[in-house]
This record gives sequence, structure tokens and C-alpha cells, in this order.
Amino acid sequence: MSTRDDENQNENEGRELAPVHYLPSTQHTDADVAESEVIEGEIVTAEQYRELQKQKALERYRAYRRDAVVVGRAVKTVTTHQRTKTVARHVLAHPAAGVKVVAKRWRDTHGSSRYERQMMAAELEGDQERLREWEARDVAEKQRRHQRTMDWITAPGQWIKAGVVGLLGLAGFLLAVGFILFADSGNLADVIAPISGVISAIAFVVWFVAAYGVFLVCGASVLGLYYLYKQGRDHGDTPKWLAAQPTGSETTDAGLDESMVMNALRNLGHPALNRKIKEGWGTSVQPTWVQPPMPVGHGWEFALRLPGGVPAASINGRKTVLAHNLGRRPEEVWVETDESDPMAMKCLVLNPGSLREPVPDYPLAESGQADFWTGFPVGIDARWNQVDSPVFERNFVWAGMMGSGKSTQIMNLLAGAALDPVVDIDVFCFADNNDYEWIRPIASTVSMGDTEDNVAACLAHISGLRESLAERGAALREHGISSVTRAAAEQDERLRPRVVIIDECQSFFRQDKPEDRREVVNMVIRFFSAARKYGIVLGFATPTPSDQSLPRDVVAVTSNKSCFAIGDKARNNVVLGEKAYESGLSALELKPAVKKGGKIVALNDVGTSVAVGFADQPGLLRSYNLTDEQKKAIVARGLELRGGTVRRTHLPAPVERDLLADVAAVLGPDEDKVPATDVCARLRELAPDHRPYGALKAEGLRDQLAEFGVKVTKVSVLMVFTERVREALAAREGGND
Repeated sequence: MSTRDDENQNENEGRELAPVHYLPSTQHTDADVAESEVIEGEIVTAEQYRELQKQKALERYRAYRRDAVVVGRAVKTVTTHQRTKTVARHVLAHPAAGVKVVAKRWRDTHGSSRYERQMMAAELEGDQERLREWEARDVAEKQRRHQRTMDWITAPGQWIKAGVVGLLGLAGFLLAVGFILFADSGNLADVIAPISGVISAIAFVVWFVAAYGVFLVCGASVLGLYYLYKQGRDHGDTPKWLAAQPTGSETTDAGLDESMVMNALRNLGHPALNRKIKEGWGTSVQPTWVQPPMPVGHGWEFALRLPGGVPAASINGRKTVLAHNLGRRPEEVWVETDESDPMAMKCLVLNPGSLREPVPDYPLAESGQADFWTGFPVGIDARWNQVDSPVFERNFVWAGMMGSGKSTQIMNLLAGAALDPVVDIDVFCFADNNDYEWIRPIASTVSMGDTEDNVAACLAHISGLRESLAERGAALREHGISSVTRAAAEQDERLRPRVVIIDECQSFFRQDKPEDRREVVNMVIRFFSAARKYGIVLGFATPTPSDQSLPRDVVAVTSNKSCFAIGDKARNNVVLGEKAYESGLSALELKPAVKKGGKIVALNDVGTSVAVGFADQPGLLRSYNLTDEQKKAIVARGLELRGGTVRRTHLPAPVERDLLADVAAVLGPDEDKVPATDVCARLRELAPDHRPYGALKAEGLRDQLAEFGVKVTKVSVLMVFTERVREALAAREGGND
């Protein structure tokens, strides 16, 4: 080592270096080394190690080259396929389409097909004035064609006559020129010189055509083919399998302009609008555009001032036809009245297929905290803007077919509730599924199952929440506030907000006795109206929206309504409100997922709903799709925000009743027999909270007592004999002993 190296080493040794922290796995004692497992290996020199690394690098380079070759072949295959389609499109499809365009034009010019089309359209629209106008034009055109046919019949004779006269005149003229030349020169040959010259010219033309006719035919053919190609490309229809593929996320035929919109309105079949169009509406004389079609996000938007007598609502009533005329599905077109101009129609036209593109990730999946008072993110609207639904002082209803995605939107709401540490969560689902197991670690209540006990537990829970409103009201007075605030909820547990979800609520509202159902509905309505300012939010979900499964009185006082794929107009209006379908709020066009063999083969419009109350204006709402990993992460963060503790609600355990003992208890000691209907009434008085007794009738009591060996005899009416009941009870107790 050189002197300079020694000096550098001494200098480095004197310098203070950063402390070194050994990892626990690298610090071993001799005993640990002695007890550790011996791994078989081979000691190599530095040269051998470098050679080994060089061989591994060469193998990697060979693998890279193989991958590059595979990718290159795939790209070449795709490029060749696209090139073949391009050649076929320009060489075959466009000229063939041009032939159809030219043939159609010739047919329209020389035939009556155009007039027949116009007359048929006028007849379908009921426009008698237009029909008479085109009938007159058709008659005039037929007379013109008849005269033209007669002219063609008489034309050959006229042509022969004109040819003979022309030839004789030309010969006389040439002879006159020849005699003039003969008079000047005195040469007799000059007399026929002009005729010889004409004959020579004709011979030259014949020779030129014979010699160069191939080139003339080729040139004319090229011009003709180019004309057909241009007509086919500009005006023809190219087969879809030969059409140019869109780039990126663009969609074919996604563009929109003024002429397309006006053409769609002309073919809308709107009587009042048709009259205004005949009067000149929509022309340059009457400016109608408030905003021409402009691209917005995943579609186009325009605002058009409509004429008098044609409100935007009437256009919305024909949205299906309008969407068809614009080449869209009905759910891809949304019509509303422009807020700044009551006479203007504001229309959003989405790109075809944009509603089935993947939605963005849930915005709070990785980080962030939700706020009950500002709203929870629940999805995106048709313009792909994030929708943060208000939650405070709101209530929710979700409805739609099985597989339409109701639970997806409910999970978005529950995820927001989980990420607000002052919110408690209750879930009652009257079905046995796995939809809500992920929220169980952070929820106060998760009760599953389509059982009488679960229904009773839900009724008891809501009844208890209703009774707690008095306590919450006292807490509001203590804090000097009129409604729950975040500061008050953080200080006082009595004012913590609560989100209560009741899924498959048809089992909750459908009661055997009409009076029981009225009682449940009235309780829910009163609770709905009173609980909002106290921070208690209820949400009901059902696949069968009807007055029995989802009472109209409950929907009428619900602020946020979401209708997924639905089967008919009546159910659509049950969820979204009276005449919602007639106003253009329709979920009938949405399609649920398709399953085969238990697997989803087509997602269709899963998670997409027509929503009211979630945003400023009713419209489409597409839910975020939470993965299992995201749900776990959200619950973990929610528990961390709550300090690892969750307020649990202990539901009362179902009370088991002994029918035989209860019947014996309600039978008096001096009574020999009692009508079965009276026994049922006494059982309801004995245990008013026991739901099976509430719906029990005489025939049902007879069948149940028969299982205990007690015979109920009909003496004009079904009678329960006291002695038989006591004997059966004594026999059972004796057997148990």
C-alpha cells in the first residue's frame, strides 16, 4: 500500500462515523451458532463467483431476447391483422358502398322510391298536409317519367332523320368548299379534298381509339373507381368487422354535433315540436342553441332553447326515442330543464358503453377520514364526478332485482360510517348471507337471519332507539343546541350518530295481522320524522319494492332513494316517487348481473342506480366497488380511530315459551272447558311480546296442542278441556322425572 493510502486510512479512522445498528437476526452467540442448522454449501473463489454471475447474466439476456421475440411476433400478428382489415376496407368495402350510394341516388332520381319514403313517414307521423304535398310531387314525377318514356320511343326515327339531314348538309358544305378551292386553283382534285380530309380525320380517330383505347378505358375506370370509393367512404356504411378500431378509451360514433341533435328531434314524433319545425324553428333565422354540443368527461352536453308549447319535460317523456335517434341506450341520455333558462332543454349524452366502464377506486380506501355531517362518498354520477351523499338528517331506501348491486352502495355508506369515529353502526339483515360479516368487528349490532326472533330483535331495537330520543333531547338542551353537532357528539356519548341498516326489509314490514303491520309502519314513520335531528339514520333495502314490502308512507318521508335494475314501471315509481317513470326517472333499462353455475358471466349494470336525494339533481349513481382487502383496511382504520373500542349493543335473547304450561296457566281452576279463541286471547295477554302468540288462531292452537297429546274437541266451536291439558302436563313432568 502506498504512503498516500496509509494517510487516507489514518484520516478515515480518526473521523467519526455513523453508528451501526445490527439487526437482531444477525446477532448470534456461539451457542446459537452451534445449535443452528448446518446448511450444505460449497466454497468458491472470487474468480469462480464472477464467472458464475456472468453465466447468470447471459441466461437473463437470452430470456430477454426470447421475450422480445414473442412480443415482436404478437405485435406483428396484430399489425398484420389490422393492415389486412385496412386494405379490405379501402379496396373492397368503400367502393362497394359507393356502388350502393350511386345506385340509390339514381333510383331516387329516376324512380318514385324517395316519394314513397316521404309519404310513408308523413303517414306514420299523421302529417296529412305533408302527405298531400308529396303525393302531388309523386304524380308530377310520374307524368314527367311517362313523357320521357314516350320521348325515348319516338327518338330513333328522329335520330335517323337528323342523321341523314346532317350528313347531306355536311356533304353539301364540303362540296361547296371544294368548288371554291377548284375555282382558285383550277385543280379538279380540290373538289373532293375537303371530303377526303374528313374521311382521313375519322380514320385517325378510329386508329387512335384502337391503338390507345386500353389506356383510355383504364383511366376512365380509375376515375370511376375513385368516385365510387369517395362516395362509399363519405356516405356509405362500412361493416362493423371492417371498421377502424377506436384508440384508447374512445368509442365509435361517440361524437355529437348540431345536425345530429336536430335530426334526432325532427324524428322524435312530437306533434307540437313538428308543427314548430314546419314554421321554421331550428333554422338560422331563429337561434336556438344556448350551448352547442360540447364534450364533457365521458360524453357530450348541450342546451337547446325549445319553442313555445314544447317543455323539456315533454321531450324527457320521449327519451327512449331520442336516445335511439342519437345511437345511445336510454340510460345514456338525460334530459332536464336548464336552471338559467326555463325554456331551454339541457341534455347529457354519454358515450356508448361508458356506463359499463370500471369506476374509480373508493376515495377513502387507502387513507382519510369521513365526516357524518358533510357526507360520505357513495359513488360517481353520469359525468364521473364524485358524489358525497348527505347523511345527517337523511334516511335511505334501496330497491332492485337480485344481483343489481344494492349491497354495493350500502357498503359504501357503511364504509363512510366506519371511518367516522363518532358513528355507531347497526345492521339487521333478514337473510343468511356474507354481505355484512366484514363490518362486524366495528359495528355495534350485526344480526342475520330470516327468523321471527330476528324480526322481534329488530323491532325491539328500533323501539328502544325511539325511546332514547327523549334522552337525546335532554342532552341537546344541556348542550344548548337544536340538533346534534360533532363537538357535542365527541363530548357526550348520548348524542353519538347512529346508522341503522335493515336489509331484506320485506320480512320486517310483512306482518300476518293487518293491525300489526300498521303498528310497525306507524312506528317507523314517527321514528323517521323525529330521529333526523338527533343523528339517527335509517336505511331500508328490498328486492321487491311494493306497498307490502316497502310501504308508500315510508317512502314518502324518505329523503334518499336509489332504484337499481327493476322489472316494471309500478315498482320503479314505488321507489322513486309517483310518476317518476313518466318524468324520465327510469331504472327499467338497467340490467342486473347474469350468473351461470353460480358464477357471474356478465356484470351488466351492477352497482348502477337511478338516485334521488344523493346529489342536487336526480340522476344516475354508480357505486364504488370495495374489494375484500379494502374492506379489511377500512375496518382496521376505523377501529384505530375509535381507539380500539366499539360500543356494542346487546340484543335481548329470544324468550322460549312453553305452550303447554302457558295454556295450563291461563285456564282457570274452576273452568272445565274454554273456547280455543279465548285461550289464544289469554295467551296474548300473558306474553304480549311473544310474536307467535300474536298471530295464533284457534286452528293453530288445536294443531300445536295435538303435538302434546291434547285433543281439542269441537263443540259448536273448538273447545280446550282443562283436564286434558293438566293430564298432559303431569304426564310430561312425570316422564321427565
